[in-house]
Amino acid sequence: MGNLFGRKRRSRVTEQDKAVLQLKQQRDKLKQYQKRISLQLERERRVALQLLKDGKKEKAKWLLKKKRYQEQLLDKTDNQISNLEHMVQDIEFTQIEMKVLEGLKIGNECLNKMHQVMSIEEVERIIDETQDAIEYQRQIDEMLAGSFTEEDEDAILAELDAITQEQIDLPEVPSEPLPEKIPETSPIRVKPKPELVAAS
Repeated sequence: MGNLFGRKRRSRVTEQDKAVLQLKQQRDKLKQYQKRISLQLERERRVALQLLKDGKKEKAKWLLKKKRYQEQLLDKTDNQISNLEHMVQDIEFTQIEMKVLEGLKIGNECLNKMHQVMSIEEVERIIDETQDAIEYQRQIDEMLAGSFTEEDEDAILAELDAITQEQIDLPEVPSEPLPEKIPETSPIRVKPKPELVAAS
């Protein structure tokens, strides 16, 4: 009953992805190895100091030789880690380059199809038609602009002034002369209203 709908799903993980994962796992194992060796070197150094204090010079010398050998191993693991990281970067960059090339290929195919649809003659024809249409519109504009006489222009301006006057409604100015002195009147007094008190 494994495939219910009859299609087997393809994994999106490529061989390059698997290789990168394996390289990163190997790098991580080497880093763990380095940590373990570093701790061991520190321990052996303390033991060598204690042996020197106890007067066991030969054993201390032997431990220091062992320590020196492990330090050389650490240097080798540094080189191996560096090589692994370079390899990972190279693979990842190559994957990016492959995607770029694939994009360029698709773009090139698309451009070729577009060029087949639009030939140079077709483009020249469209440009000529556009220039003809622009010239035709310019001629129409000149005919319309030149068809008004000076009387027509004056009539248009007069109509514009009339419309402007209609829109501005000003109050009429009184025809009687204004009095010279305004008679003084007593100020109007406002009586306060009595307050209403609610019955309790």
